[in-house]
Amino acid sequence: MEQVDEIEIAQAWLAPSAVVDCGDRQVRRQAQALAQGAADRVEVAHRCFLFVRDAIAHSFDIGSGQVTCRASEVLRHGHGICYAQSHLLAALLRANGIPAGFSYQRLCDDEGGYCLHGFNTLYLPQHGWYRVDARGNTNGIDAQFCPPQERLAFAAAARGEVDYGLNLAEPLPCVVRALQEAGDAEALRLRLPSAIRMG
Repeated sequence: MEQVDEIEIAQAWLAPSAVVDCGDRQVRRQAQALAQGAADRVEVAHRCFLFVRDAIAHSFDIGSGQVTCRASEVLRHGHGICYAQSHLLAALLRANGIPAGFSYQRLCDDEGGYCLHGFNTLYLPQHGWYRVDARGNTNGIDAQFCPPQERLAFAAAARGEVDYGLNLAEPLPCVVRALQEAGDAEALRLRLPSAIRMG
């Protein structure tokens, strides 16, 4: 994973944005509730991870036709696909002063093609940058928060699959466009990005 210096961490990976709207009142309130009484940042990060993984459903798992994108929108509706879940987790972490970003994998999909899967990076002084995947533990998935060990939802191991190893301060524009331009979940399935052009 690419390295960044402390000044960059303080600026880009903590900043609010249109999608990672960590300054939203509801997002801040939820972040504060998750941090209350925590012993340290690792515990805060763990609580934020568990909240998104266990309390925010993956839209496709629950058959929702609605598409969410902004962190506040995901929190309000209680669901989102992996990209949207990662937007909320980043916002909760940033609202608690924990630098957070985005990473992606190219995975085989159910139709015999490929799609991008999104998850998070976060910075813990004790461990450095650490990747977590709050997609939700269903159908044999067992994503965990156990730094410094990494337990993502998926391993990009099949032919054609790629773990890009990115640490981006903002979600990929193609991901945001797909979410914002899809009128419903079926339309979203047809426009899910399938790869990242590198270089």
